[in-house]
Amino acid sequence: MQEFADFLAKQPPFNTLSNPDLESIAARVDVEYFGRDEVIVSAGSETLDHLYVVRTGSVEVLDRGNIIDLLSPGDAFGHISVLTGMPPQYSVRAAEDTLCYRIPDPRALIEDESALNFNHFGTYITRHRLTASALMSDTQSNVTRFMREIVWVDHSDSIRTVALAMTKAEQSCALIRAGSEFGIVSDRDFRSRVGAGEVNIDEPISHIMSTPVITVPDHITLATAFLTMVEDGVHHLVVVDSADRPIGVVRAMDLASVELRNPLLIRAAIEAAATIEELAAVSSMLSPTLVELRDSGIPALHIGALQSAIVGAILTRVIELSPELSGPVEHSWLILGSMARGEPLPVSDVDTAIVWADVAGGTDVADDIRSNAAKLLELMETCGLRKCPDGANADNGLFSRSRSAWVEVSSGWLTDPSRAGALLLSSIAADSQPLTELILGRTITDTIRSTTRSYEFLNESLRFTLTKKPPIGFVKEFVVDEKGENRGELNLKSGGLTPISSLARWTSIVLGDVSGGTLDRLQRAVSGNILLAEEAEILSNSFTNIYELVFEEEIAAIRTGRPASTWIAPDHLDSLTRRHLRETFRAIATIQNRVQGEWEMRIR
Repeated sequence: MQEFADFLAKQPPFNTLSNPDLESIAARVDVEYFGRDEVIVSAGSETLDHLYVVRTGSVEVLDRGNIIDLLSPGDAFGHISVLTGMPPQYSVRAAEDTLCYRIPDPRALIEDESALNFNHFGTYITRHRLTASALMSDTQSNVTRFMREIVWVDHSDSIRTVALAMTKAEQSCALIRAGSEFGIVSDRDFRSRVGAGEVNIDEPISHIMSTPVITVPDHITLATAFLTMVEDGVHHLVVVDSADRPIGVVRAMDLASVELRNPLLIRAAIEAAATIEELAAVSSMLSPTLVELRDSGIPALHIGALQSAIVGAILTRVIELSPELSGPVEHSWLILGSMARGEPLPVSDVDTAIVWADVAGGTDVADDIRSNAAKLLELMETCGLRKCPDGANADNGLFSRSRSAWVEVSSGWLTDPSRAGALLLSSIAADSQPLTELILGRTITDTIRSTTRSYEFLNESLRFTLTKKPPIGFVKEFVVDEKGENRGELNLKSGGLTPISSLARWTSIVLGDVSGGTLDRLQRAVSGNILLAEEAEILSNSFTNIYELVFEEEIAAIRTGRPASTWIAPDHLDSLTRRHLRETFRAIATIQNRVQGEWEMRIR
């Protein structure tokens, strides 16, 4: 029991408890073991009467299958359900063999429950949940804890002068005195207005300042301040005292650096949006948030999974806010491609599909459903999400079918690859994730799982998969585009990411399990003896490294306001990166050739 008390004494929310209270909780600890990939908490299950603390190992927090957080020893989970009396919002599974302490509701075990300091994953959810528990509201950190000093300037000061003052103070914004009122200017204003050449640096700062300034009182909590940022679409808040006098500034980046919560708060604001206009305002926060998360050093694939979850939530909310477009029959919306795998890039478009329930009597509802889908996609684009320019959209007959039609066509692809478009369409459909009506939406993946893949399909689909080659030449140089706007450049997405994700998808179709993303599929391919452990490790590391490189390029484009692209000029890379990229491409090509020559023996 002493070991339990000693460990908990170092971890929030227990680190502020008295020794008697710690001992009381330690006496009720149960130790539970969970094997890798074992689900510990299921989203939507019954309300929990206990919470967990990770002792050894790690657990993944999942939002609709996407990993949105990784908790390590000392982190608590399950407490939001305990505190609010509501079902768990997210699933939690063991990322590796994990030991957890299981603890009953600690409020019933201690003398002073106000000493508990819950400030962990999931605390910042919807506003009504934030206020549902007095315990949470009373103990959350005050916003003034994260407050920065104000850089004051005059409205007549030049942009150059203000920029120097902000740089000297190491601040990202300044407040501008303008008579009895005040305005604000941030480094984003300098990038978007001055950097774009819209205004001259010697013009008055009043030319680029924003008014009115969003303020918050100094007594509010961190969570409330962060929600205000999300809801109002700003990255700076001015904190005022009881007399409405500015006393400091808080930044979204500072709050996000405390814990990775910004995306979850956007999710909360998405759910709270009452109109498409409000949803569009919230959605505008997505790109800046991706930039700030990247600036905070969060791994690209982790951000990509968060992005996928937020995009899915936006599209789901668009559907919920448009009941007049619900259609004549039950149907499921799906996202496809990298978004479904949880691996989108910052400016990825959104591929979509629809499965609708079979209608008795053969009534044709296709036109109505596709017409409504087209209108919903327009609303989705209003919210800043771009539909697929190549036609992989829910209003396209290729991607919107009845359940029986999807079963017929997808099983047909797996048995007869000579069908028109079978190889391309089956590869697209294998990367699908339902957003609404989940059971109906799993029609495609269930068909892949239950249908015997023919030898002809596996052979032809592998040949199709291996047409996506890394851009490496015979003389150890990159194969670059020879003409057009990308002359002299190579496409890291089609030449680096796609060969790996395509091979991983093929292995998942062979095994009948197309769930998860590229890294998950590669690991399952090892278990299924389709890939050697060394091959999977090389492909996983290659995918991660190339994804980081492409992700960073797109983030840089967002920062500077230039068009994002997955093309890159090799001579823009340093020599070490170029050499590493060449070695990576050669390793991918070697594995492709090996699988091509040995696949029959391996799957046997």
